[in-house]
Amino acid sequence: MAPKILAETAMGRYVRAIRASPRALIANPRLLTTAALYAMTGIPLCWDQGSSATIPSLPGFQRDFGFSSATNAQQVSNFVSIVYIGCGVGSILSFFINDRVGRLWSMRLYSFVWIIGQLIATGSSGHLGALYASRIIAGLGIGGCCVTGPVSLVEIAPTEIRGLIAAWFTVTLLLSLFVATFCTYGVFLHIPTGSLQYQVVFFGPCIFMALVILVSFFCYESPRWLFLVGRNADAERTLVALRGLGSDHPRVASELEAIRTEIANEQEHFGKGVKTYSWTGLKAVCKETFLVKKNLRRAQQAMICYALAQLSGANSVTTYFVPILKIIGAAGNSKTESLFLAGMYSFAKFCFTIMASFFFIDALGRRKSLFIGITIQMISDIYLGVFIKYRQLGDVSHSASQAAIAMIFFHGFGYAIGLLVLPYVFGAEVWPNQIRSFGSALCNAWHWFFFFGVNKGVPSLLARTNNWGAFLFFAGWCFIAWVYVYLTVPELAGENLEDFDALYEGPWYTAFRRSTKSMPVSAENVIEGQPVRKEHSDIAMDTKTAQSTAVSL
Repeated sequence: MAPKILAETAMGRYVRAIRASPRALIANPRLLTTAALYAMTGIPLCWDQGSSATIPSLPGFQRDFGFSSATNAQQVSNFVSIVYIGCGVGSILSFFINDRVGRLWSMRLYSFVWIIGQLIATGSSGHLGALYASRIIAGLGIGGCCVTGPVSLVEIAPTEIRGLIAAWFTVTLLLSLFVATFCTYGVFLHIPTGSLQYQVVFFGPCIFMALVILVSFFCYESPRWLFLVGRNADAERTLVALRGLGSDHPRVASELEAIRTEIANEQEHFGKGVKTYSWTGLKAVCKETFLVKKNLRRAQQAMICYALAQLSGANSVTTYFVPILKIIGAAGNSKTESLFLAGMYSFAKFCFTIMASFFFIDALGRRKSLFIGITIQMISDIYLGVFIKYRQLGDVSHSASQAAIAMIFFHGFGYAIGLLVLPYVFGAEVWPNQIRSFGSALCNAWHWFFFFGVNKGVPSLLARTNNWGAFLFFAGWCFIAWVYVYLTVPELAGENLEDFDALYEGPWYTAFRRSTKSMPVSAENVIEGQPVRKEHSDIAMDTKTAQSTAVSL
């Protein structure tokens, strides 16, 4: 009885769909290598977050740039937040580059710009103006990378594991955060006070990103972009390589036909031959995005999702981790202890993100993952707010203090499986092919300017709410996010990118009903590993013989 019940769960259906898929589709070295490359675009963002949150603890940095303490939230705010101005501008400008030169060359360009910013920071010894300029330049590269990376991963991934592949970007984010934090911790322990302490942290990742640029010449372009620019033969060859199956294979043939049909329909409506990155194209893209009801709903939803992710407090906790440790009385007696806790927090978030990518996003679906993650964050925020309130009134027990530290880590777990997924996976996959680059650039720009405002305002929020009120503020937004997700966010797991339009038709407050229209994914309704929608069940009956050739994992 128990195995039968488990088999009908979301996880059970997901496992059956994977087993029914051809082995070459899932375990394809070309796909996995190319996906890993695009995922590396997450390194600049969280290397910056991890290092900027901890570099102010280095005596050499404090000496050269006049910082008094890493627990001074206002000084840390100026250093941390300015990069997000560059991120916002870089995201906007990425639209004019992504569709013009392709995903691979865009990734190379943005990575190179980030390297330039890091090199300027490395040589900015004692010059605060040069340091801030380097932060803005590095932000230009980060903003572009955060548009190109998720979009490219979504465009190359098979439907069956699109959430898993797209989540590699967030896994790389948190891996970079962990390595950056421990890099700072390492130089603090082993390099004497001086400029070399922070120069190692700024320069180190430049070597790796240079290698990423080099390796990119051996990887594959997005087949959907190739179709968009009319390079159909190259697009077909690329898709065949990324799927590991022949062009005449039913699984590949059906995907090729779906992409061709969708892009042809989009171009006929959009204007065939109009280049999206031209000024004429920009006007057409804006018209398509804001005057077509279902696309306007996509834009609204993606932007709200980015805002809710920031208002939940997760990135604020990461950015101001050391000051928050001081607030809850767990900052330790030395910088060494604070830096070590920051490193362990980053490592924990990395592990949580791996768990989310393998066991939540596709296996449970986007919506269930969001509900679980948001609930965990909300509980954590409430506990921290109440704990800080009682700590300020008098002594609290040792066990309550330990639980407060645990709640910070618990908060990171909730974010990793919930609102971290919502912007980067959902925000990249929701768009039609023709306006995906513009939509992602627009929403990422909004994300970064909003990120700047929230992170810049956190020290003031903490001060004006006696510290504890800030966490109840975050908890309130988590509740709003929970309700919003329930009403408006459709389930996209198992859906083809070309089939999303139906999910955005009808009233916004009934999206949760439309997300259940697809037939449950199982071995019985999979054609060569391709999930079949309920409305396509007649086609499935005609092609059921194709299932017998599926190779089980």
